[in-house]
Amino acid sequence: MTIAFIPARGGSKSIPLKNIKSFGGHPLIYWVLKAAQDCGNIDQIVLATDSDSIKEVSLSFDFSKLNIYDRSPDSASDHASTEQVLLEYLENEKIAPSTDIVLLQATSPFTTSKHIEEAIEIKNKEAYESVLSCVRVKHFYWNQDGTSKNYDHQNRPRRQEFKGTLQENGAIYLSTASQIIKSKNRLSGKIGVYEMPEHTALELDEPLDWLTGEAIMKELTKNKIDHE
Repeated sequence: MTIAFIPARGGSKSIPLKNIKSFGGHPLIYWVLKAAQDCGNIDQIVLATDSDSIKEVSLSFDFSKLNIYDRSPDSASDHASTEQVLLEYLENEKIAPSTDIVLLQATSPFTTSKHIEEAIEIKNKEAYESVLSCVRVKHFYWNQDGTSKNYDHQNRPRRQEFKGTLQENGAIYLSTASQIIKSKNRLSGKIGVYEMPEHTALELDEPLDWLTGEAIMKELTKNKIDHE
């Protein structure tokens, strides 16, 4: 059994009710729900929300795999972590320890069913206990003390030859229910990395992110790149 778990609070401060704000012609949450719905490896989608509006909009898509989990006020507070609502769900619903949990983020609308399928395949093939998604960025990073972090500044590599750095993009996290409960963390044990396209690094947390994201989605649509 594989469950796609999607946390979506109603109380966003920077962009009110951003999870159902229109993005690319649909409410934002539509994109990740559709990706999970279209993924053959996902048996059930669990949307964990405290908002009647988010619940109503999400159910209107009539996705057959979708189930709603009413998260507690405590796990929906401004200070609650994703792990808090995830653990609350696993323990309250008594999810079988062997269940695979795919944590997806509503603020990552460029995640596709193909991405989810490939991440799951990597976990199964390589026998990882957890997998997270990353993007490869080719920027030169420095420490506060004036030392270079990820390259030798005396032998500056050309961009074409620079391997870059893997950056967590916040889109996909995989683990089993037992691993999450044991470690109290979305990642633990032997961890694998699934690399996604660079544009998927954008998470829609601030108004400027939204403008950038809309431009990217428009370009993907114009070039008929599969983002669904």
